Amino acid sequence: MASEPAGVEQPIRFGEGYEVDLRPRRLRHGSHVLKLERIPFEILLLLLEHRDEIVTRDQIASRVWGQGVFLDTDNSIRGAIRKLRQVLKDDADTPRFIETVTGQGYRFVALVITPEEPSAASEPEAAGVPTRDRDFVSELDSWLQARRLRLVEPDQDPTAEKTADAGTGQGNRKSYRWLFVGAAALLSIACLLSFLVVWGSRRASNPPTHSQGKIVLAVLPFENLSRDPDQEFFSDGLTEEMIAQTGKLNRDRLTVVTRSSVAKYKGTNLAAKEIGKELDADYLLQGTVRRSSDRVRITVQLVEAKNQRDLWTESYDRELKDLLAVQDSVVQSIASQIHVALTEEQKTRLANPQQIRPEAYEAYLKGRYHWNKRTADGLQKAEHYFQQAIDSDPIYAAAYSGLADCNSGLAWHGFRSPADALPKAYAAARKAVAIDPQSAEAHASLGLVFSHSWNWAGAEAEFRRALELDPQYANAHHWHGDYLSIKSRHDEALAEASRAQELDPLNLMISTWVALRYYQARDYSRAIEQGRNSVEQDSNFAAAHLLLGEGYVQAGLRSEGISELKRAASLSGGSPLYTAQVGVALAAAGRRREALRIAHELETISRKRYVSPYGLAQIYAALKSDEDTFKWLQAAYRDRAVWMDYLAVDPIFDRYRSDHRFQELLQRIDLL
Repeated sequence: MASEPAGVEQPIRFGEGYEVDLRPRRLRHGSHVLKLERIPFEILLLLLEHRDEIVTRDQIASRVWGQGVFLDTDNSIRGAIRKLRQVLKDDADTPRFIETVTGQGYRFVALVITPEEPSAASEPEAAGVPTRDRDFVSELDSWLQARRLRLVEPDQDPTAEKTADAGTGQGNRKSYRWLFVGAAALLSIACLLSFLVVWGSRRASNPPTHSQGKIVLAVLPFENLSRDPDQEFFSDGLTEEMIAQTGKLNRDRLTVVTRSSVAKYKGTNLAAKEIGKELDADYLLQGTVRRSSDRVRITVQLVEAKNQRDLWTESYDRELKDLLAVQDSVVQSIASQIHVALTEEQKTRLANPQQIRPEAYEAYLKGRYHWNKRTADGLQKAEHYFQQAIDSDPIYAAAYSGLADCNSGLAWHGFRSPADALPKAYAAARKAVAIDPQSAEAHASLGLVFSHSWNWAGAEAEFRRALELDPQYANAHHWHGDYLSIKSRHDEALAEASRAQELDPLNLMISTWVALRYYQARDYSRAIEQGRNSVEQDSNFAAAHLLLGEGYVQAGLRSEGISELKRAASLSGGSPLYTAQVGVALAAAGRRREALRIAHELETISRKRYVSPYGLAQIYAALKSDEDTFKWLQAAYRDRAVWMDYLAVDPIFDRYRSDHRFQELLQRIDLL
């Protein structure tokens, strides 16, 4: 298991304003906390500890996964280094921070300012413990230590001896010597603890005191104890499913924090009280999951955030096919502990868990894992896994809803033609609603397909039905807001977009679409402000750069717009629609030749793969080439291009609004 540099608790500073905090474990740049997953963070710590030295891949694998782990660590390490470089805005060819030493490993080359280094006397002395036993002890200690750290203040000592031994290294020597001498005893205690956790639950002596008002629960990301990064989809998927299931409890009494808002706490050691304060949550559910073949072991812990009281802990060691029953058992226990009354319908549903084939459920979790990336590759992989889930279990409603969302997304981003994607999306969404008419997700998915297909009455009805079934389903508000904007109902659209963001404040797609609401209402200053906020959340999110760039262009900041839109096109994975926006910006800046070059390139590409005619119409509109503009708008109408939805509110076409040809197109799409 990964370890913290012994004896170092003060921040480590490097580069221009970068700072690593070891408690809580996070990377900051100035006043901004940068999003960095656990494995890249551990590698950064290792490189900082051995700055100016070559750190081998074996050293990294040993630090992150431990000895004797057989998995594709090389690809995992390369992926983690790539993420680390992205966060640090580093370049592999001209590195400022991380240098690749071909055939050997990596070296940290930037200036590092650290607190006083620990003495050599503080080095661990547990080398004599047999590897297998040491791994077992390390794993148990890691889980117990993680729980202990989450139940103390960030600046509170988690051990009894640390105050007396601070600054001397004696505490470390004592703890490792104790491990060396008493490994056998600790293993015995560990076995006893495992037995007690598996067969019993520990309850707090006093029940929580909430009796009035709405309760807020945050399900923190489950920790993957499988030591296999390829199983991250399973722990992430289990987290998302637990959020979904608890979110279906009494919605008048309970609010559950959304997945994207808790994602940043993956691998965190922040105290429960601090997390609760940041999320405005009353209770936290945290846990671990270990997957082994067809069995799964899950440990969950419910904590009252305000006083950091452990209310309930339970472990489940079951076959994979019983996983849904485990989830229902956890949900019932949570409802009991926080005094949320269940309806008779909920009691019946929880008492009779849905039976889903294990292989279908696993494929579904993989689908949602890749869907959440919102990239071309992610959407295509997600589509594959959702279809795999359906093939295994033909009455799996959630998988059909996921398949519909994938095809809607592929069409919207311009990666697939509407003729190919939208019929698949419609069929899948219809099937999801038929299987589970009470699913808000299914109705919202169908509403999105109707919107893309210009069936406005159907879209409105389905979005409203989704919101009746689950007023807290952020995506339903998000997509309904898009529909309202398309219909030029800008105040209502912004209200829905704001509600979606309130429910899911860290969801990048929702945050970005708030900017789109402002953009289509011609409020460019707010669109730019919101776009900057989204880019700040994740500088590698293509759509955020897209909306920021479009805002700049319409506000007259041409060079800034071109820069942002080029970045968006690069990050999009080759979306022709995103590339077309670069052409629009160049045309607006008077760089006609460059804009025409992009238009001609897209026309050439269209002979080999799908290119939305709407993007070409936008370029020619920005060039004020009237005949070419209407030529491509007519093609976009025949193609039923998804972005034709925005024709009535797209600022790029403002100069054509009085043209009878434009009016006729709006009438055909029923937007006039």
